[in-house]
Amino acid sequence: MASSPTSYESTAEFLSDEFQRSYRTRPAIFRAPGRVNLIGEHTDYNDGFVMPAAIGFYTWIAASPRPDRTLHVGSGEFHETIDLSLDFLGGPPRKHWSDFVRGVAAVLQSRGVRLTGANLMIQGQVPIGAGLSSSASLEIAAGLALLATSQAEVPPLDLVKIAQRAEHQYVGTLCGIMDQFIAVFATSGHALMLDCRSLESQSLLVPDNAKLVICNSMVKHELASGEYNRRRAECEAGVRAFQRSMPGVQALRDVGLADLAKHKAELNDVVYRRCRHVVSENQRVLDAAESLRAGDLHRFGQLMYESHRSLQKDYEVSSTELDLLVDIAASCEGVYGSRMTGGGFGGCTITLVRSQSVEPFREKTSETYKEKTGITADLYVCSAAQGAGEWR
Repeated sequence: MASSPTSYESTAEFLSDEFQRSYRTRPAIFRAPGRVNLIGEHTDYNDGFVMPAAIGFYTWIAASPRPDRTLHVGSGEFHETIDLSLDFLGGPPRKHWSDFVRGVAAVLQSRGVRLTGANLMIQGQVPIGAGLSSSASLEIAAGLALLATSQAEVPPLDLVKIAQRAEHQYVGTLCGIMDQFIAVFATSGHALMLDCRSLESQSLLVPDNAKLVICNSMVKHELASGEYNRRRAECEAGVRAFQRSMPGVQALRDVGLADLAKHKAELNDVVYRRCRHVVSENQRVLDAAESLRAGDLHRFGQLMYESHRSLQKDYEVSSTELDLLVDIAASCEGVYGSRMTGGGFGGCTITLVRSQSVEPFREKTSETYKEKTGITADLYVCSAAQGAGEWR
């Protein structure tokens, strides 16, 4: 289950005590949440629409300034400490957890922010490799900590863009902007519909009588990162094909279902199906927003199932385990809808469940998934959580 406010207090107290034992000073503490995407998958890097919500798992960073040009960074999850010189942050991805901190520091400095050295102690609650955006959570928390210790400020939207650029250049993942955006701008009890082109957003109330249940398949296929970048390239190939007869197209955001049907012969089968997913998924997000505004969770759930089928058949980023979890959810009482969430190839599903049906759903899902796969899934029951900030 997601952490309660009481355990947030204990996390902050534990981290502060550990920091004081190591550095003999009381730190400032910052946190940024992971996220789950309710609907709108692989649309963000196509200038489309997404609907994430922050979840009550956070990356926490305790921080204090240093008099030198060193970032002394420790990770509680990896039981490792590393020194990064603020004067030598360049270079390609090192495939190390510190790339996220290194990247954010490097991009901040490239934007003219005068950083000072800092002691940073990281404690992560967001499950790694589960598609819940532990990376953006770390990037945003690190950005807040580095800015505070250097007595510097950047506007919140600039921090979002800095963290995204850090992941592109220093981690090597060509992510869209959704994960960083929701980590900063999330509000408790609300999902957020984001237009990834204009970066306009709208908060949408998630009714109290529904819970977000995240089912971690505990499977993550190694090809995920390379396949993510391949899907992005396939979408770009589709855009180039449309541009030959539709010069106004800048991204798949500019293509409608009628356009897709009209120009199907100009696309190979794989590119056509990738485009069909993105174009139809954008419409599903808009329809889902209308459903939430109307309080129609049954329609919202139907759109979740449609999204999963599109990700499974057209975008081909699901997995046997994710499909099984969605099928189990569909057989349970009190479930509105379910779909894979995140990049795919393993990771998690998100299921919208009536509050009073959560426990029976958890029991049936755990038992059936274990029976059919031999794997014990992790299930997290969440409500939409608050975005990043300093813990006071």
